[in-house]
Amino acid sequence: MEAKEDSQNEHLKLANKIFHLTHPDVEDIEKVRLKDEVLSSIKSDFMVSLYETLAGDGVLELDQSVLDSMRKSIEDELKKLDEKIADAEENLGESEVREAHLAKSLFYIRTGDKDKALEQLKVTETKTVAVGQKMDLVFFTLQVGLFDMDFDLISKSIDKAKNLFEEGGDWERKNRLKVYEGLYCMSTRNFKKAASLFLDSISTFTTYELFPYDTFIFYTVLTSIISLDRVSLKQKVVDAPEILTVIGKIPHLSEFLNSLYDCQYKSFFSAFAGLTEQIKFDRYLHRHFRYYMREVRTVVYSQFLESYKSVTIEAMAKAFGVTVEFIDLELSRFIAAGKLHCKIDKVAGVLETNRPDAKNALYQATIKQGDFLLNRIQKLSRVIDL
Repeated sequence: MEAKEDSQNEHLKLANKIFHLTHPDVEDIEKVRLKDEVLSSIKSDFMVSLYETLAGDGVLELDQSVLDSMRKSIEDELKKLDEKIADAEENLGESEVREAHLAKSLFYIRTGDKDKALEQLKVTETKTVAVGQKMDLVFFTLQVGLFDMDFDLISKSIDKAKNLFEEGGDWERKNRLKVYEGLYCMSTRNFKKAASLFLDSISTFTTYELFPYDTFIFYTVLTSIISLDRVSLKQKVVDAPEILTVIGKIPHLSEFLNSLYDCQYKSFFSAFAGLTEQIKFDRYLHRHFRYYMREVRTVVYSQFLESYKSVTIEAMAKAFGVTVEFIDLELSRFIAAGKLHCKIDKVAGVLETNRPDAKNALYQATIKQGDFLLNRIQKLSRVIDL
């Protein structure tokens, strides 16, 4: 696996660099380095549109000579590609025609011309017969969508891929699609489905164009912690050999996972604090930073309170290594939001749990539905009598 760590899609690497370059919390000295790397990538791939956008936003300085040079390079390359397409159509077979059109699609993707890339990919698809090759075109489209974080395009492409699989398709591509869909779900805050898809892909991961395997494990653990019950977390994550071989390489992640499962709450909060920076600076997770922070705290507070019918606020604060005031404020917010099932006795300084009774809730729902049904029957009988 380590031999493939550098095979991440260059444009997705570039997208990460641009994200950090425009992030307000990244240090200025780091931004100087990133600016040079971003500009170098833009020049080498003739990314005119991106260059104009970043210059317009004040991220890069516009150099007209650089812009003109890139446009000239694009014009020259497109001329060569069109000549190859014409030659293939006149003198060669269907396979060569498809390859010539695919080359033009990949060039548009390289230059970051999204509209023309998508248009050319559609043309290439009309020249494509094999389901596997059609799937590869969908993966190219998904990568274009991920570069721009175009979730509508990503969603439609995933649906298209699933329809293609109904016509056939190999397991390797199906497993790759799970990771793409998992990344889409995580990026759109569907953490439960993302965790399920990531866990299904742990032993078959080959999607190095998206991110290295370490990053994949990072996402898998993060999404699983707020999605799985305690038993499932132990079976699928804590004891998973694929995760155990990698988790130690990722700062704070092993302590984050194991301290939660082992109920070492002080250690958990320490690891949690260490992970916040990684989440905040992640292009796919940063917009869900506050939400994820709340969900993790809901999980850990719920786990702690499940062990008690009542417990003093002081004891809970000691277990987490924080002040009584902090726990009091935290729990008040979570209780008010309906996230925790307990109440605070301020006078006695005690927390009393009032976990909902599942059987009682089912009984109440049955009574409510029964009353509704009886009312409908009575109304119907009056209509019949009339």
